[in-house]
Amino acid sequence: MLRKGHRFKKYRKGLITILFLVISNFLTGQRADDTLPFKVTLSQSITYALANQSLIKQSLLDEDITRRDIRIALSGWYPQLEFDASLQHYLKVPTAYYPNLLNPSAPAIPFPSSAMDVSAGVFSANQILYSSDLLFAARTSKELRIQASENTENSKINTYVDVTKAFFDVLLTEEQIKVLNEDILRLQRNYKDAYNLYKNGLTDNIDYQRTEISLSNAQAQRNSAEEALKAKYSVLKHLMGVVPEKKLAVSYDSSRYENEILIDTTENLDYNNRIEYKLLQNSLKLQNSKISYYRWSFLPNLSAFYDYNLQYQNNQFSDLYNKDNPGSLFGMKLTFPLFQGMKRLENLSRAKLQYQRLQFGMDYLKSEISSEYTQALSGYTSNLNELRIAKNNIILAKNIFNTVKLQYDKGIKAYLEVIVSETDLRTAELNYLSILFRVLTSKMDLEKALGKIITN
Repeated sequence: MLRKGHRFKKYRKGLITILFLVISNFLTGQRADDTLPFKVTLSQSITYALANQSLIKQSLLDEDITRRDIRIALSGWYPQLEFDASLQHYLKVPTAYYPNLLNPSAPAIPFPSSAMDVSAGVFSANQILYSSDLLFAARTSKELRIQASENTENSKINTYVDVTKAFFDVLLTEEQIKVLNEDILRLQRNYKDAYNLYKNGLTDNIDYQRTEISLSNAQAQRNSAEEALKAKYSVLKHLMGVVPEKKLAVSYDSSRYENEILIDTTENLDYNNRIEYKLLQNSLKLQNSKISYYRWSFLPNLSAFYDYNLQYQNNQFSDLYNKDNPGSLFGMKLTFPLFQGMKRLENLSRAKLQYQRLQFGMDYLKSEISSEYTQALSGYTSNLNELRIAKNNIILAKNIFNTVKLQYDKGIKAYLEVIVSETDLRTAELNYLSILFRVLTSKMDLEKALGKIITN
């Protein structure tokens, strides 16, 4: 019994281990899309996009590449160790001529300068003490890291804005479809009432046929909106980094968005808040470092070296490694660039011109940011004014429609006025939604122009 119980425990332990491995592989094998819920809010969409958008992943990889490039450039400060080995066999040994010491006036005595078989091993150590190239790499390493990080931040900001606008675009279309559905239900009821009146001989066929036309137009408009919605969802998934096969729906609270449309329009524009301005400032620093590099690149490179040589020679290959003739040396090397065909001066002039070009780019960027801010502020302000008017128009259109419908039911108004007031109501509702999301989009443009978008 004890042996059976022991076997059962071992079997259970092995089964649990297998299940654990299977579950672990399943969990780690899940794609990022599997962690995304079917219904996503705006914040979830942005968070997912910032973690999975391909352009951001590329920027993060560029950061890693930059760090590796910096390490590669700075690796020259470390000692450089090498070992070279060679093996050679002379088909014909070179001849060297030595003076005849017994008879100096006699002709030189020919003598083989080497054995038939020669092998050598050289261990070399080299340490750079000063180098303009390495000094330049050390001085610019910080700016290069910052530049790579700012490029990633720029990609994140653009993704943040693009995803937000695409999300609002989807919301607008879905809200328009809701309005059209409500209008279609209302038109269907009106069509039924008008048709019954016609059947009972109380009206002619004009009223219900006009309703049928309005109903068909509304249905066609809804079909167009539904087809457009598919395309807009495709754009949203693309910007989020979601695979096309993933089912996705947006979740939102329209009242919350109406409460979030306001922004402080009295805030002053500060160029330093814009990531593009920071990137260009960093480029100016890097270019200034390049100017210094070319200005001082006439200085010599200084290094220390140590060599240890193993030398083997013999006329019999089998006895080649029986005896070695080692040698070693230590020294300093100074390399002074005397003349490079005016290369350094031309590089220096070019670097200065490139710096001036970046300065002109800075002036243009300031003008561009200022213009972008002015346009965004103007668009936001005008859209906000239109929103207030559109909201009031909905109230007026509802009151007019209810009044005209009541008067038509009492036989005071013609049915044509009911259709006109109903069309005005639908137009007012759709116009309000369009302006509402234009306000939200222009608010996003204004926040980007002010440099207020924070992705972390």
